Amino acid sequence: MNWDLSALFDSIPEAEEFLKQAIFRAKEFEKKYKNRLYTLTPEEFIEVLKEYEDIWENIGRALTYIYLIFATDSSKGNFLAKFQELATKAEEHLIWFELEFIHLPIDKQQRFIDNAGIYKYYLLHLQEEAPYKLSEKEEKILMKKDLTSSSAFNRLFDETLSRLKFFFEGEYLSEEEILSKLYSPNRDERKKAQVSLTLGLKPHQNLLSFIYNQVKKDWKIDYIDIRGYDEPEEPRHLANKVSKKSVDALINTVNENTDIVAEYYKTKKELLGYEKLYDYDRYAPIKLSDKTPEISFEEAKELVLRAFKNFSPTFYKIALKAFDEKWIDVYPKEGKRGGAFSHSATPAAHPYVLLNYTNKRRDVFTLAHELGHAIHQYLAREVGYLNQDTPLTTAETASIFAEMLLFEEIKKSLNKEELIETYAAKLEDIFATLFRQIVFTNFERRVHSFDELKPEEFNKIWMEENQKMFKESVYLTDNYKIWWSYIPHFIHSPFYCYAYSYAQLLVLSLYKLYKEGFENFEEKYIEFLSQGGSIPPKKQFIELFGLDIEKEDFWQKGIDVVKEMVNEFKGITNDYTNRRV
Repeated sequence: MNWDLSALFDSIPEAEEFLKQAIFRAKEFEKKYKNRLYTLTPEEFIEVLKEYEDIWENIGRALTYIYLIFATDSSKGNFLAKFQELATKAEEHLIWFELEFIHLPIDKQQRFIDNAGIYKYYLLHLQEEAPYKLSEKEEKILMKKDLTSSSAFNRLFDETLSRLKFFFEGEYLSEEEILSKLYSPNRDERKKAQVSLTLGLKPHQNLLSFIYNQVKKDWKIDYIDIRGYDEPEEPRHLANKVSKKSVDALINTVNENTDIVAEYYKTKKELLGYEKLYDYDRYAPIKLSDKTPEISFEEAKELVLRAFKNFSPTFYKIALKAFDEKWIDVYPKEGKRGGAFSHSATPAAHPYVLLNYTNKRRDVFTLAHELGHAIHQYLAREVGYLNQDTPLTTAETASIFAEMLLFEEIKKSLNKEELIETYAAKLEDIFATLFRQIVFTNFERRVHSFDELKPEEFNKIWMEENQKMFKESVYLTDNYKIWWSYIPHFIHSPFYCYAYSYAQLLVLSLYKLYKEGFENFEEKYIEFLSQGGSIPPKKQFIELFGLDIEKEDFWQKGIDVVKEMVNEFKGITNDYTNRRV
């Protein structure tokens, strides 16, 4: 299954012409309103703001189209670069708007905010960002330079990884295909895949280290040296609408509870019957039954739809549209980027989901995860282009919630052996989302404290931070030390990763409310998703669910849910072992 991009455009030339029209509109918008915002009434300002939003949505529509083409065919990088250059020309004529707003007299800003309706929080957030904004001329310079700085290195990273081939048992595999082998029930196959991945990455270590160093350096120059942030991660917290205090509380709580991970892997080692658990054994499926763990995409589709339907008719209908209207690009292919995502596109279209489906159980959860994103993004169309994107800290809530729904659905039809297998897989998914993402953040915090690092220095920090999580439960081999180099978030979105952990613990708390019969949960949850980024997360959670995400003990409550799941898993395992004896 390939996605149908006709909801955006029918061809690259059509999209290019549309983008050129957006440039013209942006120029006319600037001529008409620049240096005149102070003369507008609140009612007139809202109309101008809507026109501004519409132009941005048109730019986003064209960029979405070409990016989705590039994501499935890295040979189209020249078109992506051309569209980015055209978009920059349009943005040059829009950049003045937000700057002019934040420099209006405070009382004028407030009158506009009071009359802004769904745009209120958008304008309030502009006020929060005001101390870090530059002059219009400086912002335009940085915008143009971005084409040859971070975005250029992002493209180099993507093109390099998409071209890599990994030799495995007589054939060359893509990154996604070789990574899927690490989930094989065959230990020799996992070990060979580990060696293959390392050998494939190793010749590129100098290049990948150089890319990462340049991204770090550009991030520091842009945000600390030029904009005046105090710490490298601070702009991410502001974008996520969360305080550093809450992030520190999250990270400290997770770091203090890594014994949960070590305890689980000790149990897994016993189940597998190994004397020692190696890094390539981490994702080894617990295989106690005779059933094959492979699940076709059609089977996955039915499982996910059933899970969604049992929770909410709204979830089910949107997911069904995604399948029927070809929102999804499913299988790995030559030139396609690895991983998975859901792109929100624009309110005029619909989200698009990219997968690299390889018939593994984890791929079914990835499908549910990305469709959760798509449902969130589709519902948030109601609040418009400027408000549809949620902060990363809440953007993951629908996706992880969808995984929990799938987990509950899959559990229903399993015997004891299959239940142990599935529980193990789900716990490992949670560990990957919760604990591993904090390992990534710990790694980022350390590497961003240096101006430039050699490959072996990256390797050393990577090994140290991972070992803190696994303790003595997993032995990390020398091959594992370079695996930081294929993680795309380090390049594309510095300090992105903690948002997964943030959302994971939020979801565990929300899911507990749902299972406990919280009044009108589905209705309130749909309302929460439909609000997109139009309301601050703290306000959303307090008003809809009575949860205060700023309290330091909040995170421990989420951790306690994970502890309960590990204890349930150990109980099921012990019962199974005792019955066999």
